[in-house]
Amino acid sequence: MSSQLHREKLLSLFEENQEGVIYLKGAENMYRYGTDYEFPFRQESNFWYITGVNEPEYHALLDIGSGEFHLFHPKRDAQFAVWHGRIKSAAEIREEYSPDHLHETNDLLRVLNQLKPDVIYCLDEEQAEFIEDLNRDFSVETETLQDAITYCRCIKTDHELQLMSEAARVNNIAHLEVMKAIKPGMFEYEAKALFDFHQAKHGLLQPAYNGIHAGGTNSAILHYVENNKRINDGDLYLIDAGYEKDGYASDVTRTYPANGRFSGDQAAIYQVVLDALNKSIELVKPGVKMEELHLGACRIILSGLKEHGIVKGSIEEMMEHSIFALFFPHGLGHFLGLDTHDVGGYPKGVERIDRPGIKFLRVRRELMPGMVITIEPGVYFIPALLGPALENSEQARYLNEERVRALFGFGGIRIEDNLIVTETGSENMTDVPKEIKEIEAVMKG
Repeated sequence: MSSQLHREKLLSLFEENQEGVIYLKGAENMYRYGTDYEFPFRQESNFWYITGVNEPEYHALLDIGSGEFHLFHPKRDAQFAVWHGRIKSAAEIREEYSPDHLHETNDLLRVLNQLKPDVIYCLDEEQAEFIEDLNRDFSVETETLQDAITYCRCIKTDHELQLMSEAARVNNIAHLEVMKAIKPGMFEYEAKALFDFHQAKHGLLQPAYNGIHAGGTNSAILHYVENNKRINDGDLYLIDAGYEKDGYASDVTRTYPANGRFSGDQAAIYQVVLDALNKSIELVKPGVKMEELHLGACRIILSGLKEHGIVKGSIEEMMEHSIFALFFPHGLGHFLGLDTHDVGGYPKGVERIDRPGIKFLRVRRELMPGMVITIEPGVYFIPALLGPALENSEQARYLNEERVRALFGFGGIRIEDNLIVTETGSENMTDVPKEIKEIEAVMKG
């Protein structure tokens, strides 16, 4: 059972025979603004990782000294069964989650008093306050557990990688089907509906994040979620979306012309982004730092933009003045796992680099085997960034104003793959066409 392996992994980071316990509080059902509109339940990721439980209102204790797993389930009454369905028996809960001890939730204080821990490790202040409200004499600590679980979740087990590979397999299918079907005149939400359909058809029901389905200038909005505009002839279409398999995410981005043929500028700028993606993927291996990959991608992007007359001057000077951030304002990638922007990108003591473009990098550490990362370079023409830059003499001297202004309505291009870091390099889980000729062949049908 994968959650048992996760518990063993976590406990190995604590001193043996330590008189302490780890406390974790599961998620509860959430409702919209005080109404009875119930959001689809999704377990808090750390709780799911340690317990395997994807049901509301559970609690868990890990006794560090004995290694025993105490699971606390809510007491359900007949009214619960009327509205929500059959209530699991204690035997069924034991069979599914394999706790060493199973209790009802109202036994939590009694069990803690029996264990008499020197310290109770909690994930955050909110959970610590919950424990303190049970008994003010308990000693709680909120830093150690967060750091320990984050360390564990960074390196995926074989079972986790299997789940992520399945999420990626279905995501590949859904992305390909949208690429085949997209055409001018469709609305963004129609393309989104098609994407969602193919995820559900293959058994994935939970989006990993708010998907981005963006046509035309919307493709230059980094977190565009309205998804309600018509896609026109000549527009680029950017889709950044994925679903979860048992909590584990896939996160893929593709950009292509709605009419199936890249125009001259579209093909030129697309190839710049693709070159940055492919070169970055080639360099992924243990020991490489994400900021090095990011800066390498920035250099490729500037070189490509210069070749096509969009920027001008020395590449070294443009790097020094962070001109790349005007076109590529986000980070190159992030960890992927139980959360789309998974934990562990900044180990304790590592700070963000306060520099345009790089300060939004979500991972700043050396890569290790078993990590799963995304690589997602992009080039965007965002008037809110480029307009002021053209008025700034320090930045404007590197910009070809005529070309830049002519591209204000271009939108943006982002291409994203999901990689497992291996002992010698990486394994790419994403298999959606990304070469220009491949995309045009698929869209031609």
